[in-house]
Amino acid sequence: MMYAIQWLRSLLFIGQMYLAMFVMALFFIPMTVIKRENSYWAVRSYCHWVRWTAGWMVGLKSEVRGEVPTDEVLIASKHQSFFDIILIVSAVPRPKFIMKAVLKWAPILGWFALKIGCVPVERGKRGAAVKKMVADVKSGAQLPGQLIIFPQGTRVAAGAHLPYKVGAAVLHQQTGQPVVPAATNVGVFWPRHGIYRKPGLAVVEFLPPLKAEDVDGMDTGEITKVLEQVIEPASNRLMAEAGFLVEDTGRQAAAKD
Repeated sequence: MMYAIQWLRSLLFIGQMYLAMFVMALFFIPMTVIKRENSYWAVRSYCHWVRWTAGWMVGLKSEVRGEVPTDEVLIASKHQSFFDIILIVSAVPRPKFIMKAVLKWAPILGWFALKIGCVPVERGKRGAAVKKMVADVKSGAQLPGQLIIFPQGTRVAAGAHLPYKVGAAVLHQQTGQPVVPAATNVGVFWPRHGIYRKPGLAVVEFLPPLKAEDVDGMDTGEITKVLEQVIEPASNRLMAEAGFLVEDTGRQAAAKD
């Protein structure tokens, strides 16, 4: 009975979440056309709305820990569901993502993503996209802000494992920007797929940045390994805090979206 009630609450929450996206778009699209800076106000407002309604509609509270980066940095974040994006965007002043190219065609979401400077990436062409991003950053073509990249390349279910890719390390080496690792446990409560949302405390935690002197002399593979060794234990700690038992043995490869 309790499961059925929570499932219904989750369904209502998801419905109002998309309705709110449409209503807010009616207000913010004209303002963004007039002044592009208003796109940041728009996306942060929506993310705060989702966090607030998740708290009282399905009992899913949320928290951002650590020092929130505000400079020109790369954020290498664990990615478990749409909710970690919501938390990060609600916290940093000028977020932009390397995102799947198909998302640029998503109604409302894709339009605002391009306005804040997100970079669409074709499946299977990530290397070319990283090269373009490096060129854009160096030439100043990209909007200033905090570039968020998911080192595993996709959403990974809580407790599952997928190898880290070298994109964040390449961008760090080519741009010299510090890398801020970020851990999360949101997948325990808000899975990659499905309607059910569990009550609890979802967390995104910004970890101490990796600076040039920290990884001096390392190649991209070694830097990537350092990121994995920082992000994975921190995410496991947050998931354990949420009551989720992370198995160290027999980890499964997560299926790509």
